[in-house]
Amino acid sequence: MTPEEIKEQIYAMGEQARKAALKLAVLSADKKNEILLAMSQALRSASAKIVSANALDITAGEEKGLGSALLDRLRLDEARVDAIATSIEKVAKLHDPVGEQLSQWQHPQGMEIEQVRVPIGVIGIIYESRPNVTSDAAVLCLKSGNATILRGGSEAIHSNRAIAEALQSGGETAGLPEGAIQLIPFTDRESVKVMAGMDKWLDLIIPRGGKGLIETVVSLARMPVIKHYDGICHTYVDSEANLSMAAKIVHNAKTHKPSVCNALETLLIHSSVAEEFLPQLVTLLDENAVEIRGDNTVLKILGDRAQAVIEEDWETEYLDYIMSVKVVNSVENAITHINTYGSGHSDCIVTENQETAQQFLTTVDAACVYHNVSTRFSDGEEFGFGAEIGISTDKLHARGPMALKELTSYQYRIRGNGDIR
Repeated sequence: MTPEEIKEQIYAMGEQARKAALKLAVLSADKKNEILLAMSQALRSASAKIVSANALDITAGEEKGLGSALLDRLRLDEARVDAIATSIEKVAKLHDPVGEQLSQWQHPQGMEIEQVRVPIGVIGIIYESRPNVTSDAAVLCLKSGNATILRGGSEAIHSNRAIAEALQSGGETAGLPEGAIQLIPFTDRESVKVMAGMDKWLDLIIPRGGKGLIETVVSLARMPVIKHYDGICHTYVDSEANLSMAAKIVHNAKTHKPSVCNALETLLIHSSVAEEFLPQLVTLLDENAVEIRGDNTVLKILGDRAQAVIEEDWETEYLDYIMSVKVVNSVENAITHINTYGSGHSDCIVTENQETAQQFLTTVDAACVYHNVSTRFSDGEEFGFGAEIGISTDKLHARGPMALKELTSYQYRIRGNGDIR
């Protein structure tokens, strides 16, 4: 397709989405829930078709040489499709924030002023690899009264098409407006540029993916952007840590699912416990053949079990069984390292000292900060939000796991009796 044809098609989708958004904004919570349940059922009915489409993406990914962790992130089977459908049903049970009164007061002249939560409008979401994002994004936008235009990556294009088709067609049987959920059916890079420039139709754009994608969207966007940047997550094992607990937390954060943004990438260890802790930890990490890239102190302790870390490792999101390790002399050193190299996603301290923990929690600049808890809990469902759009590393207007409330804005409604100023 030519750039002109791409622009024409995406702009037409934007116009249709705007019309749908106006209809979605006035749907009752019960009606939206009815639509969601119909979408869930349609997804289950289309399970075989979705898995078959996914097989095409897996084959293409293998031919491209995608790593095992990324292929697992991409893969769908009937159980995973069923899990996606179940997550839709969970969203249907969540409280609908639209119409919620945030505040109310009376003007000195007697007018009643009310602040009410309302949908944002039309949201564009650009993402890579994970086909479940197609469903998560669509259902959360619907529940919060927003139309959405989705642009997935080439790795999951067949899966995304099948999922989006099932969601829209299933939803329409229960009253979903036409054009409420639209997937851009091609993956030309020009489509990202077009979406970023169509502020007439998009009220917000959310990029989820690698640093290159996000920086491209930010540099081009003519509408607000909520960034879901790298998950360069840290765990700091303090001098007063329970080392058995620390080993379990690090093992979980690194190996439970290394291909996701809340997985541990850099481990910091206090010098007073490093010699005791590292061999204990390696015994657990060897179960998954985790590659350790360490500083000179780590190399002295582990010998051939580790390789030398380089500067760029500290700011790398591996999304694999690789971990950079550094020995520090204080919690202040750990905090400085995290605030220098971290992405503002999720960071943890393991310590039995409450004052040290409080210092860490209040001075580490991240969306989620943990004390004696694995960073793997940075997740909308784990926080009780249901499915999530993603985890924002921005500070405005949303931070951390983004769900229904973060997909709304607010409106002032003023009622009077012929008042003039």
